[in-house]
Amino acid sequence: MIFVGGIPLALFVVIYDPSLWALSFNYGALVLLAAGADVLLAFPPRLLSVKIAVPERLYIGERGAIAATIAATRWRRATHFELIAEQRGEVEPAEIVAGELPVGREARITLPVVPRRRGQVKIDQIWLRWRGPLALVEFTRRVAVDRAIDVLPNVRGVHSAALQFFAQEAIYGLKTQQQSGEGTEFDALREYAPGLDSRFIDWKHSARHRKLLCKEFRTERNHQIVMAFDTGYLMLEPVDAITRLDHAINAGLMLAWVSLQSGDLVGTFGFDATVRQYLGPIRGVSSFARIQRATAELDYHHQETNFTLGLAELSARLKRRALVILFTDFVDTITAELLIESMQRVANRHVVMFVTQRGSVLQRAVDAAPSQFAEVAQAVIAHDFLRERSIVFERLERLGVHCLDVPSRGLSVALINRYLLIKQRGLI
Repeated sequence: MIFVGGIPLALFVVIYDPSLWALSFNYGALVLLAAGADVLLAFPPRLLSVKIAVPERLYIGERGAIAATIAATRWRRATHFELIAEQRGEVEPAEIVAGELPVGREARITLPVVPRRRGQVKIDQIWLRWRGPLALVEFTRRVAVDRAIDVLPNVRGVHSAALQFFAQEAIYGLKTQQQSGEGTEFDALREYAPGLDSRFIDWKHSARHRKLLCKEFRTERNHQIVMAFDTGYLMLEPVDAITRLDHAINAGLMLAWVSLQSGDLVGTFGFDATVRQYLGPIRGVSSFARIQRATAELDYHHQETNFTLGLAELSARLKRRALVILFTDFVDTITAELLIESMQRVANRHVVMFVTQRGSVLQRAVDAAPSQFAEVAQAVIAHDFLRERSIVFERLERLGVHCLDVPSRGLSVALINRYLLIKQRGLI
């Protein structure tokens, strides 16, 4: 409001000349009039009709979406809307998404949902906001949703892995595939041909038949595969937006699919400070859903892992020789000493595969060109950690443990290849 000598301009004009009352119009009233016009010209809330579609489940490491559909109306002016989801759980912060409702057509707007961990993401409500054509007024509308999205281990890559490893009726499929050097169970003799492994020539029968004969072996089945997951605090470190534990579970599920297809039995084991879960080895591709549910129930724990207790409990539950795959990580040498001692007892009875995910942070600190003294110190410390890790791997390999230290992105393929190599050599 404008004042003249402490008197409002409108009152001053009327006092000076009552005939000029029209010029004494209050500017606040003008703003209210413009706002009222903006309300009349804006999209009316009574015409708003919104349908929300929420996915039932999401897979960790993938980007989901909530679909909001604004129904078409008889309104003859395109309207710009902004939407945001009110969500709870381990999920990336919600983003404001803009969209436009065209004249005579519906608008479909997708709101991203990016889970960080397994569990549940709760979508409470969706907020909509739009403004009038003069941008003087703003309308908001709340749409209740009250839905929960289950966040599961990622099995999207299982089918592609099936195509890769079972393209020719499967390496270990339903039909017995006779390949020299596969398995340890004798199947038949065949005449030697160039390209066959000379180690499998049966010299005794070759001398009897006066021609070179090779042994063929039948692929063995019914091996027990147990995937042991460390659920302690070291496995909670995020790598490529998801935790090391989730990378391990995703790779383990892909291995479980391949193992079940080959006729082996697959079980799971979760532990940290105490034993959290145990699923005995089960057979059949139909059991894959049960294994998936078991891994989905593996929770995150901020406790230090007790390898002595966990591996001793696992060894006591296994009644026959098995392939034990331990997904874990370590930092200090004290933990590594206890780990090696516990692994030695398990390796005496079973075939053990020790799986870790190569730390990109340490490697980057070593490879980066330092620009100041603090970065040199960080590179030296990181190099010491990597050297200690390599010493631990060497000691484990001397015990007969198969060590696998690869980046998280290549874990699935490396794990399956090592599993096939162990079966090919007949080590189980």
